[in-house]
Amino acid sequence: MKLVDSHCHINFPDLAENEHAVLENARLNGVGHMLCVSVNLEDFPQVLSFAERHKHIFASVGIHPNEPKSDVVSVDQLIKLASHKRIVAIGETGLDYFRSEGDLKWQHERFTTHIEAGKETGKPLIIHTRDAASDTMKILKESNASDCGGVMHCFSEDWDVAKKALDIGFYISMSGIVTFKNATKVKEVAERTPLDKLLVETDAPFLAPVPFRGKTNEPAYVKHTAEYIAELRGISFNELAEATTENFFRLFSHAEPVAG
Repeated sequence: MKLVDSHCHINFPDLAENEHAVLENARLNGVGHMLCVSVNLEDFPQVLSFAERHKHIFASVGIHPNEPKSDVVSVDQLIKLASHKRIVAIGETGLDYFRSEGDLKWQHERFTTHIEAGKETGKPLIIHTRDAASDTMKILKESNASDCGGVMHCFSEDWDVAKKALDIGFYISMSGIVTFKNATKVKEVAERTPLDKLLVETDAPFLAPVPFRGKTNEPAYVKHTAEYIAELRGISFNELAEATTENFFRLFSHAEPVAG
């Protein structure tokens, strides 16, 4: 059964310079599709290029919350960029209080801009949140983000936060973090999230799962995360792979699967 890496950054130098090998390794490990996620508009053309050159790769458009506050984007800009047929999502977007300090009103404003673009385009949101779960969920709810839906990517919070996200129709995406020895709360979320709301990802080139922890991550390694979660849940790898793949194409409804 083919897997989908629902969140990776294959345009980043560590992976882009070895594009052929990275994509071939993914294929050999049963990764049928992947979503290359935007973190800023400067590098967006590179993200889009991957999706234009490879039918099994999709792309998003957005600005990561840790990008400089001088990187201002409007709802209209995002809508225009998201109109490209290879763009299936808005983001990644959200809040990050770990790497950013001071008055973070600009992060909130950027976040709501992305939410509005998601609602206008009907394309789901890819949410990043770190040390900001309460405000992230508050803004999502108050902004009616459920109108476009989305995914809590690289989930690292507890079950209470996961439940709040699920209650507004969002999906939960598990990265290699779930394989880390001390990731107790993440393992609980991986076990308790309804199977029809679960995705898997690498966030490559970051957060490689065990047994590759500490090395450069790549889409092929999503197989290890999926195998680990299947074992946690007491189900077969094929069942987990089939469910997460179906979930991906249900959520990212503008993505057209490639046969084979």
